This record gives sequence, structure tokens and C-alpha cells, in this order.
Amino acid sequence: MIALGCDHGGYELMQEVIAHLDEKGIEYKNFGTYDTKSTDYPIYARKVVKSILSGESEKGILICGTGLGISITANRYKGIRAAVCHDCFSAEATRQHNDANILAMGGRVVGPGLALMIVDTFLNTPFSGDERHKRRISLIDTPEEE
Repeated sequence: MIALGCDHGGYELMQEVIAHLDEKGIEYKNFGTYDTKSTDYPIYARKVVKSILSGESEKGILICGTGLGISITANRYKGIRAAVCHDCFSAEATRQHNDANILAMGGRVVGPGLALMIVDTFLNTPFSGDERHKRRISLIDTPEEE
């Protein structure tokens, strides 16, 4: 299952993503927001993160105005690797190399046509499993001693 979350800046693009997932028969859970009224992106980032960390969802898609704030919030949690992607190459690379589990996009940055291609790339690209990438991922969740 894919966990979805957005703020008001990502609402319209999320509606495109939802229609696309429906068309493809991909199961998802929408954690909101459910309209364009101003709201706070950390609320929705946390809901998506909790769904992934609990095992309810395998991956997530987060959308705010730029994709930046919502991804920063998600990345505060151990085990979450949220990547802002506004092109297919980045979406493919972050899945192959970083085993990213959340795709973040900016509703004011990327148009719906490209966004749907990015979603497909992210959801369909497997992690390479390469040992050097596994090592690097383990270092992300291991804080360095100061």
C-alpha cells in the first residue's frame, strides 16, 4: 500500500496522483489534506511516516508547494528516506541507490504529466541491493559520534 499526504500547496497535484493510482489499480491510503485551505505540512508528513514505520504502507508520496518542507519533516524519522524528485532520473536513482521509501514533490514546481511519470518511475524501480548502497544506507541511520 502507498501512503499519501499533502498540504494545501500539494492538494491539486495529489488529486492527479490519486486518479492515476486509481486508474492503475494501486492501493493507497490518503492521509489528507482534503482541500486547499491553508494547513501545516508536518501533520501529513508524520501520518505518512507512521504508516510506513508501522508496516501498514510500503512507500509514501508527499506533496507540498515545493516538496522541501514536507520531505525535511519526514526525514527526521529513523528508517525514513524521503527524496524530493522533480525528474524521472532522480526518482529512479533514489530508489536504486538510496532505497528511498517516500517520494516528495512540489505541487508548484512540477506539472501533472511529469509528476505521474515520476510516480511511476519511483513505484516501479527496485532497490539495487548493491552492498555499497546498503552500507551507505546503514550509515544514514547511524549517528556519528561528535
